[in-house]
Amino acid sequence: MTDPNARSFAPVVHLRRGGTSVAVSLTDARLPRILHWGADLGDLTAADLDAVRRAAEPTIGDSAVTYPQPVPVVPQLAEAWLGRPGIAGSRGGRAWAPLFTVAGTRLEEGDAAVLTVESTDTASELALTVEIRLEASGLLRTRAALRNDGAPYRLDTLELALPVPDRAAELLDFTGRWANEKVPQRHPFPLGAWVRESRGGKPGLDAPTLLVAGEPGFGFRGGDTWGVHLGWSGNQTVAAERTPAGTRVLRGGALLLPGELVLATGETYTAPWLYGARGTGLDALAAQFHRHLRARPEHPKTPRPVLVNTWEAVYFDHDPDRLLHFADRAAALGAERFVVDDGWFTGRRDDTTSLGDWTVDPERWPDGLEPLAERVRALGMDFGLWFEPEMVNRDSDLARAHPEWLFDGGHGPGLPSRHQHVLDLGHDGAYRHVYEQVSTLIDRLGIAYVKWDHNRYLTDAGHTPDGTPGVHRQTERAYRMMRELRAAHPGLEIESCASGGGRVDLGVLEYTDRVWPSDCNDPHERIDVQRWTGLLLPPELHGDHIGAETAHTTRRTAPLEFRAATVLWGHLGVEEDLTRCDDDTFTALQAWVAAHKELRPLLHTGDAVHADTEPEVRLEGVVSPDRSDALFQFALLDRPAAWPPPRLRFPGLDPDRRYRVTELAVTAAVPEGQRPPWMGTDLVLPGRVLAESGLEAPSLDVDRSVLLRLTDAE
Repeated sequence: MTDPNARSFAPVVHLRRGGTSVAVSLTDARLPRILHWGADLGDLTAADLDAVRRAAEPTIGDSAVTYPQPVPVVPQLAEAWLGRPGIAGSRGGRAWAPLFTVAGTRLEEGDAAVLTVESTDTASELALTVEIRLEASGLLRTRAALRNDGAPYRLDTLELALPVPDRAAELLDFTGRWANEKVPQRHPFPLGAWVRESRGGKPGLDAPTLLVAGEPGFGFRGGDTWGVHLGWSGNQTVAAERTPAGTRVLRGGALLLPGELVLATGETYTAPWLYGARGTGLDALAAQFHRHLRARPEHPKTPRPVLVNTWEAVYFDHDPDRLLHFADRAAALGAERFVVDDGWFTGRRDDTTSLGDWTVDPERWPDGLEPLAERVRALGMDFGLWFEPEMVNRDSDLARAHPEWLFDGGHGPGLPSRHQHVLDLGHDGAYRHVYEQVSTLIDRLGIAYVKWDHNRYLTDAGHTPDGTPGVHRQTERAYRMMRELRAAHPGLEIESCASGGGRVDLGVLEYTDRVWPSDCNDPHERIDVQRWTGLLLPPELHGDHIGAETAHTTRRTAPLEFRAATVLWGHLGVEEDLTRCDDDTFTALQAWVAAHKELRPLLHTGDAVHADTEPEVRLEGVVSPDRSDALFQFALLDRPAAWPPPRLRFPGLDPDRRYRVTELAVTAAVPEGQRPPWMGTDLVLPGRVLAESGLEAPSLDVDRSVLLRLTDAE
């Protein structure tokens, strides 16, 4: 079908949006090759673009195999690409090195610039469609769809690649573990491949999240950077690859298990989106993701409701009277949503039993959850409930009735994790059973919010009775269930939780409204979990909770001022036991909730910024879109060798605007002996001075922070 916005174009296409240029070569009927992905190149004529193409051609010498760049978005072995092939598969041992010829192209110009390229390989009986989108935010994303026109074709790999220039000589990605997610790791961009794989049915607690290449020493505010993210919630691969010929690419795709995806005649597989962001400094790279996400039609439009979650307060110790009182206290606190976590369903006294039996426990809740849900709504709050729809305990009515619905790779259901196994939603009966139980409760209880958890890796996910891999289908079925629940219950919000931050990606965020970055509420750890999660997501999309004074995961103790100031920025929640905290603590919590609500319009629309500081300190904040208002947190996380701390230099401000700088002391100001003299004055300075010269830092104790508000002084 012809698009009315489509137009003719030169063999080299120039896409421009959001300060980014992407120059794409379509010459010689080859798959699209990106010649430039970086800063805006300005208006270029067709002759200019052809010169860009010619300038990128290498000296071939006597071997085109040795010098294969520039590389197609889907690299091909048959085109002499000796790295990881973009397509791997075969049809009975044949068609394993396809070579595609472009059959048609289309360019659509709207909010986004969209280049679509159709290609075929008649010898291999395959057709490939590549889509390259440059969004209004400057974010680049690409995907490919492979159609099989012959006998069944086993697809093993379909990955896309984005080039980075030779000055991108250092890599950054992330690793981690439970309650310690988003740990950064950096090293030089090596010859060969740096490959990160997730094989547990979700990105995982050690997920790379973003794979960034940049100029050596790049930081938040300086050094050109390029980063990719795969929008997929199942098994996946992302890689940085550098050839001896000098080519450097960042790439990614779903990781397919042996025989997991066999395309029937006429069947098409569409790869997940590979997202690419760039900018000078990590803040600029993150801003492209944030602007794109905020522009989505499905992005939350209402203020993010402050919630109270019962998990760290009561765990499995559910008592109706106590939770009714808990709801009363939550409303008095100023909460707008009350979430009952794990422990509400039949037989659930600990984590060894009952997953899959999504009916309200009649012993603990003889009158059902209706009285609590009604009380919550009468108090002016939404009601939320925890589920783990993809999981099952062997000690459950469901597992006893349908043992064949548990994944089994041929050796039984495998090793338990948190005493649980995975329910194979690839069985239509299992899918319907879970969907109907969850949907019925949402309808009956008026549930506005589902906390969707995922606590076990899919290490042995064989579909019974034949044991074929089922991970890819499981991810698609989870997406489908989320989509169908939202369609059946308009306004329903879903949180993606997976033992904390194990499923934080732009694939699941097409169906959810929030992610849970970590089970760790210790502010000393949380401040960096949030910092690095924020490379991908704006603050309003990640839940950040005020936990207990002594953190349940690290046993570290922190005062309320530090705990609250650290989580103020995101979708705020509280996990303190409100039924047992003293009056002073409760009053202080009320003040923090009120402050968050007042600041929410700034925090959830502004630009996230981070100063490049010494390792012991953090200075980061949010600046309003018009740069008239800003909030920063300065925190000390360790004792530096030199004292006092370096001056505070505030990034992201309008250099020509004058700002009044004040301490935002919600409950307790910085102690007098730690306050520099300027904190006792009416300090007004231009943004340029605050960024370049800065302010003397308060002499804080370790694991303490101060909030500073910068407002237009005119």
